[in-house]
Formats: sequence, structure tokens, C-alpha cells
Amino acid sequence: MARKLISTTEAARILGISRVAVFKRIKNGQIPAIKVGRNYVIDRRDLGDIFQEITPASKNEINKAVDRTIKEYGEVLQRLGKE
Repeated sequence: MARKLISTTEAARILGISRVAVFKRIKNGQIPAIKVGRNYVIDRRDLGDIFQEITPASKNEINKAVDRTIKEYGEVLQRLGKE
């Protein structure tokens, strides 16, 4: 299977962070990258390993956790929202 390499700009868009944040994560080893000339490229599969794309099952778990939190702490959250 051929590698799907993406730019730091595309990685930032996928992750919802800035390019600067992508570079910082490359520098501290959180995102594996290959330097090509003056630029870095990232194997798209590495993003999935590090930041786990949301699957329908994980989205369902997240929604359950949010519902439980609202049920248990709804009044407190409303008060915090007014501050």
C-alpha cells in the first residue's frame, strides 16, 4: 500500500490546530514527519494513530458521557455558564 503523505497545512486542517502547533508537535516527537527539502510531510496514517479519528462507536460513547455529565452536573454547569 502506497503512503499517503500530507503537508503540515493539511495536517493542521485535519486536526483543527494551527500550522505552528503542528510544527511544535513534530519538533517534540508527537507527530512523526519526514523532512523534504525545507518542508515536512506526514504520513496520514500516523495522524490516525496519534489522534484517533472519531468512529461512530466512539462518537456514541462521547455522547453518552456528555449526557451523563449533564444529568449529574447540569445545575452546576448552568451556574458556571452565567458567570
